[in-house]
Amino acid sequence: MPKYLATIGMEIHVELKTKSKMFCSCKNDMELDKKPNSNICEVCTAQPGTLPVPNKEAIKFVQLAGLAMNCNLLKDTKFDRKNYFYPDIPKGYQISQYDQPLCEKGELAINGKKVGITRIHLEEDTGKLTHPKGTSYSLVDFNRAGVPLMELVTEPDFETGEEAREFCQKLQQICRYIGISDADMEKGHMRCEANISVYPEGVDKLSGTKVEVKNINSFRFVQKAIEFEIERQIEALESGEKIIQETRGWDSVKNITVSQRVKETAADYRYFPEPDIPPMLFDDNYIENLKRELPELPANKKERFIKEYGLGESEAELLVSERDLANYFEETVSELEEKISCGEVKSAKEKLFKLTVNYLNTEIRKHLVESQEKISDIKITPENYAELIGILADGKINSSAAQVVLEEIYKNGGDPSQIIEEKNLAQMNDDGELEKIVDKILADNQASVDDYKSGKENAFKFLMGQVMKETKGKANPQSATEMLKNKLSQ
Repeated sequence: MPKYLATIGMEIHVELKTKSKMFCSCKNDMELDKKPNSNICEVCTAQPGTLPVPNKEAIKFVQLAGLAMNCNLLKDTKFDRKNYFYPDIPKGYQISQYDQPLCEKGELAINGKKVGITRIHLEEDTGKLTHPKGTSYSLVDFNRAGVPLMELVTEPDFETGEEAREFCQKLQQICRYIGISDADMEKGHMRCEANISVYPEGVDKLSGTKVEVKNINSFRFVQKAIEFEIERQIEALESGEKIIQETRGWDSVKNITVSQRVKETAADYRYFPEPDIPPMLFDDNYIENLKRELPELPANKKERFIKEYGLGESEAELLVSERDLANYFEETVSELEEKISCGEVKSAKEKLFKLTVNYLNTEIRKHLVESQEKISDIKITPENYAELIGILADGKINSSAAQVVLEEIYKNGGDPSQIIEEKNLAQMNDDGELEKIVDKILADNQASVDDYKSGKENAFKFLMGQVMKETKGKANPQSATEMLKNKLSQ
């Protein structure tokens, strides 16, 4: 039996976060539970005599996405009619783009591998069909009809479902960074389709028969659907069956793909230039201005965080995973640098930055998960967070106290210094008082002292625990450890 390999390309649709729909003034409202057919007009329902007017913001959003993924922006582009009839397409055709898309020939790297981007174009979304349970009819909701939809088509550069999943996640991150879409798959803002074929090792990777898989609504299912389809095609070929070019749907309950229809080709859609919208022309000055609007992208931000703040790769990766989290970190760093310059904080920058990242990626992330909030929603200002980090780094409180303070200001906001004072959480700085407590612990636990001196290291941990218990956790661990060891060595 020959060994089979897979060739995979992705088609990804992203609903754009514009104020209005693609060709009319209806509000672009992507809420799923909105009353059916309550956000429609004559244009997006294709009433006779109406004309489309392109959304300038949607065009700009697609071009920004193209720049973010190293695409060429076409200076001469147009809209086309894509003809096919479904009940949720009110015009009987979709206004899309065919041979002159807004963007083409780009690339996006995932884990060091460059994935080619064939094109990124703009079109209008369709309506939505609903099928009431227990009935033999369907209902059409046109609220979504006319929503601006960006479609990205990749080259067939993926070899595994995991690579395709990682690409989709990276695309979502970029969309959020440049502010063109929330790209939330659960809410239908981002929809993925995979084109999959398999071929015997040693022959042309495009020699297999391509099958399209639709209805994939989560990153996890992107990987699972592709992996299933690869196995299905290999099993079919090994059994002597012929793979047919078709469209299949992903059944997330049964975890299988199911046949839906024979795949259409470009000729079936009878593309021709949209006669109601003139061609669009863009000059060099327009494109240069767009480039200046592009924010720092995740990959560049990660590289800068590593160089500028001395972070590890995994630390920086977690920080840049969300734009607001990365911004929060930098705002906190700015506050810390100000506190260092005025002498309020004594610790080194490297220590402060590490603590800031560690508490963001552990304690604050834990609270965000529990409360189901975003970093932009929390009550802890960067100024107060920087104050807490500075107090902790300078040894004025220990990590246990810091977690108590963090929980308090996460829930209610407030000034860390005031909470530390109110709850009496400051570390003990009086060496004389600490020495009295250490002497008492040693006197009360002679057996453990003898065990330590006979080489039992666990005895030291017990004695240290007693010191921390007696001081209610307020002793400086470093000072207490040094004092305890000095006295045990006498």
